[in-house]
Amino acid sequence: MMSRIWNPCFIGLLILAPLVVSAEQPDDKASTDTTIRRVLFGSCIKQDDPTPIFPVMSRAQPELLLFLGDNIYADTSDMDVMRAKYAKLASNEEFKALTSGCHVMATWDDHDYGVNDGGANYPQRDAAQQAFLDFWGEPADSPKRKRPGIYEANLFGPPEKRLQVIMLDTRYFRSPLKTGPRQLGGPYLPDNDPQKTILGEAQWKWLEEQLRMPAKLRVIASGMQVVAESAGQETWANLPHEQARLFDLVQSTAAGGVIFVSGDRHWAEMSIANDGVAYPLLDATSSSFNQKHPRGTPTRNRFRAIKQTYHEENFGVINIDWDAADPTVTIEVRDLAGKAQLEKTVRLSELQPK
Repeated sequence: MMSRIWNPCFIGLLILAPLVVSAEQPDDKASTDTTIRRVLFGSCIKQDDPTPIFPVMSRAQPELLLFLGDNIYADTSDMDVMRAKYAKLASNEEFKALTSGCHVMATWDDHDYGVNDGGANYPQRDAAQQAFLDFWGEPADSPKRKRPGIYEANLFGPPEKRLQVIMLDTRYFRSPLKTGPRQLGGPYLPDNDPQKTILGEAQWKWLEEQLRMPAKLRVIASGMQVVAESAGQETWANLPHEQARLFDLVQSTAAGGVIFVSGDRHWAEMSIANDGVAYPLLDATSSSFNQKHPRGTPTRNRFRAIKQTYHEENFGVINIDWDAADPTVTIEVRDLAGKAQLEKTVRLSELQPK
């Protein structure tokens, strides 16, 4: 899925042609010999509100953009309404400038999926998938239009500098969550029901295949947080057996170089899992592009790698120094001025199975 978006010159709800801004890349294959050194990521775009952060991101000169969900706030079962909201984002000149001439990959979260906190029981999930693929420019004959879910992966760069990017779908297959007394972050509680899933078996099988592919650095994108503890909000920790399965899969496949990126929360933070994993697994959360959390108080998270969180508009940056003797990966969360508010550097040698 590449950086092709609807052409906003045609505002009819169903007659919006994709605008090609770079060549199509095949899913799940080595897609380019171009070495990627700078990846930008983030989430949560209120399509009706100003987006002053997009020009700041453009000035950062991204080589790859990852949109991590809530790319619009659709919250509807009416596909005409959803497409109209996509059209609103497509008409945003700052969004067009940011996504032109740059590789783009995207996944969804609940609001562009169609329903708040929605999962597999959302009746319009198939129609929403087609609207998503239309907006992001997936060709009409693409196999992704026949496959349930929007997960995808691509490889970038020559073998010695190969970046793998895996975009997970944590909505289409996700089982209902367990609820209880509302906590600071919401009503959800951890649930050990082994029949419940986040990814679904087909996506789990596909993910294992991806992790067995040779790559030096792997960025795995999830709409919701991967490492953070459950504190009422949606997170992988709501289904602990699925979170453990993800961490175990990294170890059993001997996949080195994994870093997670996530969105959703309307604040930014970095979390790290150290116990029972192949190596320290970092999850960098960037949210939101143009919204502030109305409460502004972070939920508890004993896995924070950096004590502070950041609650203004923000985006994430991954800078990869492939030329160092031991290549380094620096993850930043930057503000509206382009200044890093959170920052962590790791060496590729630290991201290897024990």
